[in-house]
Amino acid sequence: MKQLTFLSIFIVLFVFPKAQEKDDVNTPLHLLPANYPTPYKSPDRALIKGTLDRVFNYLNHSTPPVLINKNTGQVVTSKDDITPDVILQKGTFRITSYEWGVVYSALINAFKQTGDSAYMQYVRDRHAFIAQWSPVFRELLNKGTLSLKDDFPLRQPVAPHALDDGGAVAASMIRSQQLGFSRGLRPQIDFYLDYISNKEFRFADNTIARNRPLENTLWLDDLYMALPALMQMGKLTGKTAYFDDALFQLESYASKMFVTEKGLFMHGWVNDMTTHPAFHWARANGWALLTMTEILDALPVNHPKRNFVLTLFRKHVEGLVKLQDGTGFWHQLLDKPDSYLETSATAIYTYCLAKGCNEGWLDKLSFAPAAALGWNAVSTKVNASGQVEGTCVGTGMAFDPAFYYHRPVSKFAAHGYGPVIYAASEMYRLLGKGEFKINDSALIFYPNK
Repeated sequence: MKQLTFLSIFIVLFVFPKAQEKDDVNTPLHLLPANYPTPYKSPDRALIKGTLDRVFNYLNHSTPPVLINKNTGQVVTSKDDITPDVILQKGTFRITSYEWGVVYSALINAFKQTGDSAYMQYVRDRHAFIAQWSPVFRELLNKGTLSLKDDFPLRQPVAPHALDDGGAVAASMIRSQQLGFSRGLRPQIDFYLDYISNKEFRFADNTIARNRPLENTLWLDDLYMALPALMQMGKLTGKTAYFDDALFQLESYASKMFVTEKGLFMHGWVNDMTTHPAFHWARANGWALLTMTEILDALPVNHPKRNFVLTLFRKHVEGLVKLQDGTGFWHQLLDKPDSYLETSATAIYTYCLAKGCNEGWLDKLSFAPAAALGWNAVSTKVNASGQVEGTCVGTGMAFDPAFYYHRPVSKFAAHGYGPVIYAASEMYRLLGKGEFKINDSALIFYPNK
């Protein structure tokens, strides 16, 4: 019995391993499976739609467009019932914020790419709500019945005090109206655009700016807060002055904030500084890239400034793709690989890369795999409830790295939802133009012939 046991051990330890050992002669080592931290495979259209629906269903139940009396709980349906006790029914997110302007535009794109009318109905209901009730509260404010000191509903569309309060929502409203799905939005659209064009602080040379955290400051974020609305208004009205303003802003910001040798934008620029600290915050670079995507989408193909925008877009894409992490994500500070991996920026880049490939602005063979890797990463951050995890919370401007390194992340940071919807819808579209295949272990995009 002992001899048999010894023989068994000998066979297991010495015979079987030698028979199964993989070497360069008996095994194609280049085909050994890699230990990828996120899925390394072709995105699947059905799975993309499933992820998109999961996010949408969560938002649909978390953002009711309803006014109620906070004392009685009664739903308010008439302006005669407006009192200081009327509030917006509590949801998870603010349906009038710029983050929700991104959600509205992203859902419009999702409707266009998938044909799912539920996405468009969500947008129509909330646009109609904003357009119906904003003038009511504005009238009460003008009459003195309400004061800016009061915590009344719909403050952002009623009395904006920053670009964040209207630009992104305005752009989404114009898109909806241009598609013929919404009526009665024009007064609110005009109100938003009047603020952007005539009331927001600007430098003497007309560059849109802010006076915080220091006077005469540029925030890269403001490209997205203003320019898509200006571009959409140009399309809606046919007035080229809106295009001219948007293109001037992009040129002005790029001349001060684009770091050519890196292909990245700095987050902030202050007029009175002699040296401008270049912190390449990921989401701000996302807003810049998304802005150029919006401009290229709206600008006539024969416009004399189109080549400038397209060239800057491509330079930015090239700078960003060089810094994509092996996980598929991008870092909170793009050129600091010890900073955390961030979801919202990764989703924005994924959308813009896929959109660029779909529109022919980028080479599909070169950039579609980076988009696929980005989507595979982002999709791991959508939990079973449809919440988007790993998103940096709202972030001001700073001039030291610790601020950016340690910004919290939260699944309730609204900034992640629109970008994820955008990324899903454009990847869904890209998969209609070709397919990804693993060839010699590498993910390759093959366009339809």
